[in-house]
Amino acid sequence: MNHYLESKSRYEILDGLRGVAALVVVFYHLIECYPAQYVGLFFAHGYLAVDFFFALSGFVIGYAYDDRWNRMSMKDFFKRRITRLHPMVIFGVLVGVCFFYYTGGTDLFNKVDGAAWWMVLVQALLLMLMIPLPSSMDIRGWGELTSINGPIWTLMFEYVANIFYALVLRHLPKLALGVLVALSAILTADLTLRLNLFGLLVSEWNSYSVIGGFVFDAEHLYIGYVRLLYPFLMGLLLCRLGWRIRMQRGFLTTSLLVLAMLCVPTLGGGEKIVDGIYQLLCILFMFPLILAIGAGSTVKGSKSASFCKFLGDISFPLYITHYPLIYMHTSWAQRYPDAPLGTHIMVGLGTLAIALFIAWAAFKLYDEPVREWLKEHWLKK
Repeated sequence: MNHYLESKSRYEILDGLRGVAALVVVFYHLIECYPAQYVGLFFAHGYLAVDFFFALSGFVIGYAYDDRWNRMSMKDFFKRRITRLHPMVIFGVLVGVCFFYYTGGTDLFNKVDGAAWWMVLVQALLLMLMIPLPSSMDIRGWGELTSINGPIWTLMFEYVANIFYALVLRHLPKLALGVLVALSAILTADLTLRLNLFGLLVSEWNSYSVIGGFVFDAEHLYIGYVRLLYPFLMGLLLCRLGWRIRMQRGFLTTSLLVLAMLCVPTLGGGEKIVDGIYQLLCILFMFPLILAIGAGSTVKGSKSASFCKFLGDISFPLYITHYPLIYMHTSWAQRYPDAPLGTHIMVGLGTLAIALFIAWAAFKLYDEPVREWLKEHWLKK
């Protein structure tokens, strides 16, 4: 007989931080449409939000499931995770399909205009099944794993983390998990300090950085798994150790820390290793600190709690649906590089407003009802 386990109470601050990081990702991708000198000044480390999401995921997975395995089968676990994640994955693919042909007409996306409609639909189906695509199947021109909607590549790694947790990590004692955390920290240093321990790091544009994971080749697969391992394992270990830091105004403090870390300009000038050291410190030390404060502190007042809930509610829908709009915004910016600054700002703010609207509508009109239906007709059966 299936005994449905009700969801546990949530860490409100961690939910809010997920929303803060998702908003930074959108701003980072908007700035990324423009020349490199702007990216280096504004939201320059927005890509670290992905690593922060993995850390949050490890902590939340441990909190939600570690003490339930005596009442929950592996099948139940995977059903719950699919119910939580996959409806929005499908929705994100559909949004990408709807906007795909609107993003053509530029050299940057030079394969869009020539992409056959049936190939777009085939790739949409493959992405719904979370099957990565080799560069030979690229229909945009960037060689991505996920030509239709870029950020879905991170969900592929998220699913791998869930499988790894269910098969291996849930059985490990804290000491063994700590050893894995230490080993994965060395791998993170391999990326950020360009140690190149295994000879897999060959690209120069992302050297001394964790940027990568979104192309189906040996280098990017290595980068993607390294980006996943330390944050996820560290988050899981932090949950199991019960390390918490209680602080007044915990949400404000942690939000400012996240914003500061992700918005710091590129450091070091021509010395890339300086920025690599900064990224290493953020991932190894600042992320655990923020998680400990977020888990140990509470929000006061109904308005603060509601704001954190709102940010948490839209975080995943915003993250998984905004990028098709970014493709379109990028195409516009490429076609009109000499438009007045005010026009670029207005178009960017308009893109942000549309992204927020789609995310909230997707959550209220699609994600919530679908997950509720799956809970009643699938999880409880």
